Amino acid sequence: MAKTPISNNIRVLRFHANEMTQEQLASRIGVTRQTIAAIEKGKYSPTLEAAFRIAAVFGVPFDEVFRYEPQEDAQFMKRLKKDG
Repeated sequence: MAKTPISNNIRVLRFHANEMTQEQLASRIGVTRQTIAAIEKGKYSPTLEAAFRIAAVFGVPFDEVFRYEPQEDAQFMKRLKKDG
């Protein structure tokens, strides 16, 4: 599975939230622990709803949790070059 062009600070945020476990975060947003692990590792992009829920759990703006890195998005960059 390829890495997504979306990076995140979930692990750091969990650490600063009294070392919240992946299981605890998963339970609070309604996904599995495996889903949280995959999101943290950049192997899976969360749904928009899940992404906003994660930000809400930590009480931070969305862009403090997630960043889009267009240079890592090969399909986007390919289309950008083709159309540009």
